Amino acid sequence: MKRENERAAMLPRYPDYDVLAKRDTPSWNDATRRAIDARLKVAATAPRALDAERFATLRALCARIVPQPAGSDAIPTAALIDARLANDEGDGFRDARLPPLRDAWRIGLAALDAMAHRAHRVSFASLDGDTADALLRTVQRGEFDAADRAAWAGMDARTFFAKRVLMDICGAYYSHPYAWNEIGFGGPASPRGYVRMDFNRRDPWEARVGGDDDGR
Repeated sequence: MKRENERAAMLPRYPDYDVLAKRDTPSWNDATRRAIDARLKVAATAPRALDAERFATLRALCARIVPQPAGSDAIPTAALIDARLANDEGDGFRDARLPPLRDAWRIGLAALDAMAHRAHRVSFASLDGDTADALLRTVQRGEFDAADRAAWAGMDARTFFAKRVLMDICGAYYSHPYAWNEIGFGGPASPRGYVRMDFNRRDPWEARVGGDDDGR
């Protein structure tokens, strides 16, 4: 029997919420609309920075970090990251143990493929889920031999996993409007902003939890 703190948390649900319904309301201005429209269209032009092989590796990696249920509106996480790489959109800072954004991803994706080929004779994108997860755990822990370490070209694999894989992939996923629908987020508060800032208060244009009352 699972202990109480090991049970899956029941997260709020927003079954009737669509943040895109706010597009032509005072909640969003033209700058916000342009930014969101670009995210909705990003998959059509991907990949722009990566070649087909590395993009397949990135897509497989994203699927292990933020798996999406079958039948859901697919969030193009890999395409969002590829667009960042194409535009060289860094964070404005970086961990000194890592090279710049583009170089870090180039080395990291190549290393994942090299490790997969060495251990399983296939690309990372061709691994089944359990095998891919096992390989990623070795990267997360930095538990590999000299041959695999050489594939990382001097970059610290554990730092790459923590600072680039987790942060970039999760950040890309939750930058997309479909992810906002999942969590009831209203998107950028520009220009209208939010008024009712106290606990358990909700502005009329915010999401309602499924089965909840008005909440205002």
